[in-house]
Amino acid sequence: MDILANLDLMVLGTAFLSIMLGLFVGMLFGALPGLGLIIAVTLLLPLSYAMSPVNSILMLLACYQGAEYGGSISAIVLGIPGTAMAAPIVLDGRAMAQQTSPGKALAFSLYGSTFGGIFGGLVLIFFAIPVARFALKLADPEFFLLGVVGLLAVATFGAKDFVKASISVALGLLAGTVGMDLFSGESRLTAGYYELYEGLNLISVAVGLFAFSEVFMMLSNRINKAYSFEAHHLKISLTMAEIRQTLRAMVSGSAIGSLMGVLPGVGSTVSCWLAYSSAKGLSRTPEKFGQGSGEGIAAPDAANNATVGGALLPFLALGIPGSASIAIIAGAFIIHGIQPGPQMMRNNPELIQQIFIGFMATTVCMFFMGKVLTNLFARALVAPNSFLIPAILISSIIGIYSSKGQFFDLWIALAMGVAAWIMRRLDYSVAAFVLAMVLSPIIEVSFRRALVLSQGDYSVFYTRTYSQVILAVIVVILGFALFSTLRKLRGATPLAPVKET
Repeated sequence: MDILANLDLMVLGTAFLSIMLGLFVGMLFGALPGLGLIIAVTLLLPLSYAMSPVNSILMLLACYQGAEYGGSISAIVLGIPGTAMAAPIVLDGRAMAQQTSPGKALAFSLYGSTFGGIFGGLVLIFFAIPVARFALKLADPEFFLLGVVGLLAVATFGAKDFVKASISVALGLLAGTVGMDLFSGESRLTAGYYELYEGLNLISVAVGLFAFSEVFMMLSNRINKAYSFEAHHLKISLTMAEIRQTLRAMVSGSAIGSLMGVLPGVGSTVSCWLAYSSAKGLSRTPEKFGQGSGEGIAAPDAANNATVGGALLPFLALGIPGSASIAIIAGAFIIHGIQPGPQMMRNNPELIQQIFIGFMATTVCMFFMGKVLTNLFARALVAPNSFLIPAILISSIIGIYSSKGQFFDLWIALAMGVAAWIMRRLDYSVAAFVLAMVLSPIIEVSFRRALVLSQGDYSVFYTRTYSQVILAVIVVILGFALFSTLRKLRGATPLAPVKET
């Protein structure tokens, strides 16, 4: 009995340390402008090899939540959002920091993030199981169509240019086919390299696409860039009256964030702006927005962290990652041989319960870590890029090599980094590429297996009731994409006629 008790304490202790590590890295990288969530998750992913499944997953989820809050630190202290999701927080956060104190603005951000995290966790806990039970009624045709929905949603809602995002999706699908064909056993796109028979190493791809490409961006245009601020009035606290004043904004922001998180490709960037607009419309003092309103800070921050729980819902229940960050976190499941989806919900209930409990514990830990360490993270903002670049490169190289012990993966990461740098310069979607690469095996296997079972009859994709519903969703998304493209073309300025001389 004593041994079992000690084992339980050891398990809880390692889980706690994993959560604290993820939170620390996420908050730090989220606070540093130009780095952010995806690079933080990418750099932690190699550690999953040496950890238990639940600890590695909790570490990455904690990093996700911590980065969502960390992006607000630089937005408030410097007026520069650490992540794209924190952009609306600049409007009121920077104004409050200049007029009263950065600490008060950071407190609204921290309390809003904590409220949103708990709200998103409750949504995940209460709705994941029903969604998974429904998913068990689906078959390969529906899973193929759901994968298509995810790709279309990312290309339509998650990118500026539908055509460029679609090209990124096509390239990601192609990258996902590298390796051995699961049906025939033949090698595909390996160029004779045995290192590619198992497919592209997800860790080397993720590190190359996000960490290496960011280093190249820094080297190309902002290697000597550094920030400065006055470190005063950084005490993080709110009164009960201030909490009550922002409660309505936090509830509306959390609801919007959870809903937007469920929709593939939408995510925090959209939800935080919707939350800001909603809070302004519901506020009794909308005239204060943009001038240092606590509601204008708490609402988008609540939406950011509520999005995490919402984004996990389709991933855990259906196996469909809704964002690039969730797609990278999927690597922790893949590393340990776990396939997210309804079968996991049915066959691994203990793991699901541990994830749910750990998710809620992460939100609580984030609150206390934010209270203690936000001052430290704010001071870390002054580190110049000339110090950050070698630190990112060294940790990236160590992480890639430790994943499989192959130098070949370093070359893959370098090639991916160069490709991602070119894609970013030309406004192609790197996130869409990653999502497509992760979804590629699911889409291919479901499509081919459905045709094998139906003996080549393509009607299996549109005669089933659930398939028809998903096809209707696809038509709506395509219609929206077409409408948006035509509207942009109509709004384009025509070329001036050339005068003859």
